Amino acid sequence: MTAIKTYIDQNRDRFLEELFELIRIQSVSAKEENKPDMTRAAELIKAYLKKAGADKAELFPTAGNPVIYGEKLISEELPTVIVYGHYDVQPAEPFELWDTPPFEPVIRDGKIQGRGADDDKGQLFMHIKAFELMNKTGTLPCNVKFMIEGEEETGSANLEKFCRDNKKMLSADVILISDTTMISADTPSITSGLRGLSYLQVEVTGPSRDLHSGLFGGSVVNPCNALCNMIASLKDGDNHITIPGFYDDVTECSIDERTEMAKRPFDRKKFMESVGVTGLDGEKGYSDTERIGIRPTLDINGIWGGFTGEGTKTILPSKAFAKISMRLVPDQNAEKIAKLFEKHFLSIAPAGVRVKVEYLHGGEAYVSPLDTPDYQAASSAIQESFGIKPIPVRSGGSIPIVATFEKVLGIKSILMGFGLESDAIHSPNENYPLFNFFKGIETIPLYFKYYAKLKH
Repeated sequence: MTAIKTYIDQNRDRFLEELFELIRIQSVSAKEENKPDMTRAAELIKAYLKKAGADKAELFPTAGNPVIYGEKLISEELPTVIVYGHYDVQPAEPFELWDTPPFEPVIRDGKIQGRGADDDKGQLFMHIKAFELMNKTGTLPCNVKFMIEGEEETGSANLEKFCRDNKKMLSADVILISDTTMISADTPSITSGLRGLSYLQVEVTGPSRDLHSGLFGGSVVNPCNALCNMIASLKDGDNHITIPGFYDDVTECSIDERTEMAKRPFDRKKFMESVGVTGLDGEKGYSDTERIGIRPTLDINGIWGGFTGEGTKTILPSKAFAKISMRLVPDQNAEKIAKLFEKHFLSIAPAGVRVKVEYLHGGEAYVSPLDTPDYQAASSAIQESFGIKPIPVRSGGSIPIVATFEKVLGIKSILMGFGLESDAIHSPNENYPLFNFFKGIETIPLYFKYYAKLKH
């Protein structure tokens, strides 16, 4: 540990200068105008990997943005860790809500501020610097491969094909990812699971045109009314989802894991204050944190139809729309759930309207067992670095590519993130505490140390 801390202390300023160089590149994957920036960012990371000690680092073109692959292979007798991350970032708009320009990183109040500071340039960069540290100090205990993509923020559309086409090159024992959060520096945690997602858009059509509400109202079915009634029926009084078959494949979380997760500090009042609400609700029989992490949900993400402009316009609208997301848990399948939803939604439509359901995208849930060397190495590393045993946390969010890694490559992932929920990822003034950034660089070599020891 002394050698790790010494190397970090000696190189703190350089680490930040190099990270800032990467953050300044506007690698926004959602915008075609930033296409040249995607290549610039990829080339810079490739150079960082070579400088850090990779024997091989190259860009692999895809139908979208390039994937960076790097490796340092010590021995076939040693285990291999793949480090996954992404160099693309979310759009920075609205610019006027940033305290400083989003692509001009600064240090404010002990935090790195800028787009990508946490998600995922800052967290990815920790791995590159930890890799450099292990190479420079002669402490790299196993083989390392890097797989860094540029389309995570737009759905990783081309990464599955890259994995299938390069399955042999990507053979490994575990995938290590820092693209998640921990509870706090005082209460470190490891993301032990992610929910899946099934996302749909529904369209309800009534009359062939908007109608006068006085001349036709009360007789012609109003699509907005029908849609609201249909959506309301998707949950019962206990907030249990009423779609037939919806829960058939749900794998219940074990009592032991629920007990471990319950150790997570949770202040209900502060949680409500943080999001500006005066009450919470959810599926009966589960705690607030369990409802977020280990139970499936159904939510309206947007609903519209008819006249929404200033003033009044008395009509029966011709159409009504909604976007609906369902967060899924093991072993629910996104496409199967979408089909169950469609079948049920069509069946509850009243006479007088036509219904269309479109499946937009989705992905499967993921769980990392707590009794494997993969997880135990992360737990031991964080305990040594932070001085506290981490709590396993099931995240309510989704990273669909993680389930894809397991399906295509047959490799489990460890989600050892160092971000905080207060880091404002995807929002103005995204930031990343300096403490977490440097603590990540300190902890990652310890993961390699414990993993090599447990797997050897």
